[in-house]
Amino acid sequence: MANNETYRSLDDLQVFQAVADTGGFRAAARALGQSPSGVSETITQLEARLGVALFNRTTRSVMLTEAGRQLATRIGPLLADTRAALDEAASSRALVRGRLRLNVPAAVMVDILPPILDRFMNRHPEVHVDLIVEDRLVDITRADCDAGIRYGEHLEQDVIAVPIGPERQQAGVAAGPSYWARRGIPTHPSQLMDHDCIRTRLAGAALFPWEFEQGAETLVLDPPARLSVTSGGAAAAIDLAIAGHGVIYIFRNWLDPHFATGSLVPALADWWPGYDGPRLYFSSRLVAPPLRALVDMLAQDRRAGDG
Repeated sequence: MANNETYRSLDDLQVFQAVADTGGFRAAARALGQSPSGVSETITQLEARLGVALFNRTTRSVMLTEAGRQLATRIGPLLADTRAALDEAASSRALVRGRLRLNVPAAVMVDILPPILDRFMNRHPEVHVDLIVEDRLVDITRADCDAGIRYGEHLEQDVIAVPIGPERQQAGVAAGPSYWARRGIPTHPSQLMDHDCIRTRLAGAALFPWEFEQGAETLVLDPPARLSVTSGGAAAAIDLAIAGHGVIYIFRNWLDPHFATGSLVPALADWWPGYDGPRLYFSSRLVAPPLRALVDMLAQDRRAGDG
């Protein structure tokens, strides 16, 4: 029978949500800073109090039962709101405290997000920043995150999205001098179909197409890949392009430092496409003070840039 004893511990529900989000006791323990045995014991006690199994356990996996899925769906938003309310209570106008947990793609970790976080953490030393780096679009509430950063995906109507970093970016084509000397620099994107290409993709997803535009003309290519790598290995892919193993198509801001040194040589620059930069997205329901402080700083940055 449900009673106050059943719901006595918000911490137990936080542990349950962590296991549900990460899919395992060890991963949840790492996220929570606890021992796997402690997490397992908490779940066992919670299941005993509820009188129902929340997870099906095997030697290889931990899966939510139907009762567990229903509980996770209901309590995810409640836990996020509770944490935000506690952070707000702990903060004052003069000092922001609490946790800022962001789900971000690897692409922004190279040169976009670090300087932003540097300024933010210097401004708000009492905020603990927790970064979850992955490339799939997630439900930030279910993932116990305050906000996410993504490029151009469709977002729900109740989600707010604001620019973070450059409002516009560009993709570029490049190869090492030794490669161009050996194979020749193309004069039209279609000629890339006859080159060794270094391609990137999201984990478990198709290779990113190579898109080009010049005036009103657009072109989308699926060139042969001599090497393909997930987005987390982009730095190694650039190194291999520098070493002369093929042509790479990737963020121009990642290529510019190598153009400056001559270790990479651009090609087809008048065909490079532009696109919207990354956006910080978050629920409009309740914005915790650490996230509000980040959003306010980004707005200040944009106003300073406009000035």
